[in-house]
Amino acid sequence: MSPGKQSAQSEAAAPMAAGARLEAMRRRVRLSRVAVWTVIAAGPIALCVAVASTPTTVAAAPAAKPTAVRTATPSTDPGGYAQVFVGAWLRSNANDETTAQARLAQSMAPNVELPDAAADAQSAPQSVTAVRSAQRADGAWSVTVAAQYPNGSVRYYAVPVAADRAGSSFTVTGAPGVVAGPARDEVPKSSYAVTVPEGDLSSAVGEFLGAYLTGAGEVDRYLAPGLRLTAVSPAPYTAVAVQEVSAVEEAAAAEQVPADGTTVRVLASVEARDATGRWPLAYELTLKARSGRWEVAALESGTARDGGAR
Repeated sequence: MSPGKQSAQSEAAAPMAAGARLEAMRRRVRLSRVAVWTVIAAGPIALCVAVASTPTTVAAAPAAKPTAVRTATPSTDPGGYAQVFVGAWLRSNANDETTAQARLAQSMAPNVELPDAAADAQSAPQSVTAVRSAQRADGAWSVTVAAQYPNGSVRYYAVPVAADRAGSSFTVTGAPGVVAGPARDEVPKSSYAVTVPEGDLSSAVGEFLGAYLTGAGEVDRYLAPGLRLTAVSPAPYTAVAVQEVSAVEEAAAAEQVPADGTTVRVLASVEARDATGRWPLAYELTLKARSGRWEVAALESGTARDGGAR
């Protein structure tokens, strides 16, 4: 066959092939329309089945990039380190550097001399406690340590301590200095200004603390729903007597138990007794009224300046 005829046939075949593809597409469209109308005619159930059977392509969400989190490493308070050093240093003597206390003090402060106490000097401290830590600069601290002696006297020492950035190593950088003790702050005015008379509330407080501190009775019977509290065990006291109850809210002084849900905060001063003597104690409590009785809703720890507000 001549090249001219082959070219003519190829040019004629191209439109035919394109027409065939177009016709096939039209048939598929007509068939799809027929299928849809058939399903609709069959009812909503068939339509749901058809939709459910249709393959669905879900694009996967791109993986979220991890967020960089910077964790700050706070400087570790060297108060405990200074406390141990002062205890060892005060119990050391330059005339005998081989004792365990002397070796400990020298290992913690290599450049600090040991004291040279006279034979009739004051005895070693009964207890040593770190009372204040102040950071002077990056890695430099000043720790105030109190040494209490058997005769009741207290002496305060300021100890310079260096700490690394991670707070994992310390060293005493200089000899301790005797300083004045911390000033005494004024006692803040109490928010418990309402005097609670003898009655249902004071009785509920006394009965609860009796069960809590002496084991006399079950603690649960005095608790509001949802509060879980166990008695002190073993019971430290044999008897507990309420001396005074004061409150923040006026409702605590009412002659009758108020409406359900009424909440009051009280401070109870009690006298506890055991075989060794009498002990004055104080407890902050939150009580809630329910069904004509007061129930303990919270036992606070420590005295809050705002009257126990939470």
